[in-house]
Amino acid sequence: MTFLFEIIRLGLTNLRLHFLRSVLTALGIILGVAAVITMVSIGEGTKQLALEQIERLGARNIIIRSVKPPEARQSGESRGFQVSYGLVRETYAHIKDAFPDAESIVALKAVGSEVIRNDVKRTSQAFGTVPGYREAINLKVDRGRYLTEQDIEERTPVAVIGYEVARDYFPLEDPLGKTFRIDQQSFKVVGVLRQIGLAGGAGAALVGRDLNYDVHIPITCARERFGDVVQRRTSGSFSAEKVELSEIVYQAPSRDRVLLDAALLERIVESHHPGMSDVDMLVPYELLESAKQEALQSNILLGAIAGISLLVGGIGIMNIMLASVTERTREIGIRRALGATKAHIVWQFVVETGVISALGGVVGVGLGIGLALGVNAFADDLAKWAGADTTIRTSLTSWSIFLSFGIATITGLVFGIYPALVAARQDPIVALRHD
Repeated sequence: MTFLFEIIRLGLTNLRLHFLRSVLTALGIILGVAAVITMVSIGEGTKQLALEQIERLGARNIIIRSVKPPEARQSGESRGFQVSYGLVRETYAHIKDAFPDAESIVALKAVGSEVIRNDVKRTSQAFGTVPGYREAINLKVDRGRYLTEQDIEERTPVAVIGYEVARDYFPLEDPLGKTFRIDQQSFKVVGVLRQIGLAGGAGAALVGRDLNYDVHIPITCARERFGDVVQRRTSGSFSAEKVELSEIVYQAPSRDRVLLDAALLERIVESHHPGMSDVDMLVPYELLESAKQEALQSNILLGAIAGISLLVGGIGIMNIMLASVTERTREIGIRRALGATKAHIVWQFVVETGVISALGGVVGVGLGIGLALGVNAFADDLAKWAGADTTIRTSLTSWSIFLSFGIATITGLVFGIYPALVAARQDPIVALRHD
């Protein structure tokens, strides 16, 4: 034990005597460890953000949407008459009968051509729906309330508006209790939805719209006041579309049932819509699993790229230690002449490289954690600087910290063994004669 402590003391003393060289030698390890931790944390943060956004739609949900087929789009635009497509109430009823144990099955019905208040107008993103829609896609109410069963039964002309609708249409006042119009129909605001992520989150990409601009009204009121035909007039042209239901959200009783129920739902929908040319089915759970696989591959790639810098750091340690062997040839000869064995010489150099690697790993871990936290702290500024319409997030993982530190230490030891063996093989007599 005394021998080991003496070897460690000699190694630390030598590193202290050549402090600048030791720091420069460890720099490769420091940057390598920091790069591994930072890059893996960025990859992990991106994965977590993507998974959260997909989860927002509900991992147990299956979304069936009406889609205007290309032939209907072309004929409607060129001839200016009414086209019919999409989900029908009969399909909705069939699905409800086929899945009595479903957590929920809710429908959306798009209404109106414009949402209007004073001089502010936007293309309508208003939907008739039911109270269960809020739970189905994890919407949160920021102020007021959501739709109730009483609103459905009494066909009450009330509306729950999205975060951006409240900000654009009521910039200087509380929207609760105020009115606005969908086409020529007036509605009173009873609730405001909480903001959903950045630009509507993954919901915008998956459901094809920014959910922050949604307006929700009772589906019974929507049918009574707007019917099934949506009319639009633009620059002298006229178009009318008959769509009974825009969307059906099915929520499975458990995640294990999602894929099985999706297959059965597809058969039911296809029985009402042969070829499914006017409907589309979205299963967030499949996207969730796909995102996990892509994130894993991305982490492996990022870790491998960053790991190259650790290899470079190890090569740097070997080069410096080989130079140190040449520089300390006479010292090695004196130690051998005084009775030091080859093992003693090997241990001396291995301890030095081990200390350099371990201390470099510790500093690298601190630097990597600091960079990861810094990216989180300045994420918005970084996104603006990059001109990206997205957000940046990092997520530190314990495995990346321990793995990078372990690899750094092992790399230093492995690359330090060869210089140690070279030093131990020095002929004592030749070493003593070295100037």
